[in-house]
Amino acid sequence: MTAVPILLYHSVCDDPPSWIRRLSVAPATFARQLELIHEQGATALSVSEYASLLAGGDPLPQRPVVLTFDDGLADFREQALPALRSAALPATLFVTTGFLDGLPEEVVAGRPPGAWLDPAALLDLCAQGIEIGAHTHSHPELDTLPVEAARREIARSKQILERLLAAPVSSFAYPYGYHGPVVRRLAQECGFASACAVKNALSPPGDDRFSLARLTVRSDTTLAQLAAWLDGCGVLPPPRGERARTRAWRSYRRGRASVRRRLHRSGT
Repeated sequence: MTAVPILLYHSVCDDPPSWIRRLSVAPATFARQLELIHEQGATALSVSEYASLLAGGDPLPQRPVVLTFDDGLADFREQALPALRSAALPATLFVTTGFLDGLPEEVVAGRPPGAWLDPAALLDLCAQGIEIGAHTHSHPELDTLPVEAARREIARSKQILERLLAAPVSSFAYPYGYHGPVVRRLAQECGFASACAVKNALSPPGDDRFSLARLTVRSDTTLAQLAAWLDGCGVLPPPRGERARTRAWRSYRRGRASVRRRLHRSGT
């Protein structure tokens, strides 16, 4: 059995907005990273392909790797897609539907600054073989929301994307990687076949399809680090079950979110 590097990208851009700069990779660096994947003899899979192999208990290809992108910035189409096509590598793009351009009735007030994909771009990406997955509607910390609010966020993103693409959307990614047993259950109940977390760990053999571990590629991620990940090493395996500090951090964030909701309702 093989531990799988599921790489998490956000932006491929020479001059990204400040809020995403540390999670952005320069186009030349990204192209070199894709070259390394080929040099290492890795076989790239989409999230759905990987999840399907996990679900069936089927053998993985030699040296598997999965490339994922979160949020839906326009630079995915402008910079990442040409490099992916040149390298003949598949990828999965998780889209925050409330950040899309061209849907004025859907755009959320807290959308970060920057150029975002629009529905026509999503259709083009889908036609070019990019798997489109959902990433909620407004990018909240799902595990701090009331259950029905979290359900609406998950379901709404799926419904909007399936309406735009006229095709099923079966993959999901938790904003910030935050999730828990209730949120995982909601993702399943909303009809997804898999969901990506973060964890900054290799996806271990038999990984939970609704808590897939990913490795964040940052502006300062080196080729040596990436090569180690592709070799199945260089990071600790994800813990079995939740760490106590993860539960404590969730409890803190829930309390903070509850206070904000009460202040909002009171108008203060």
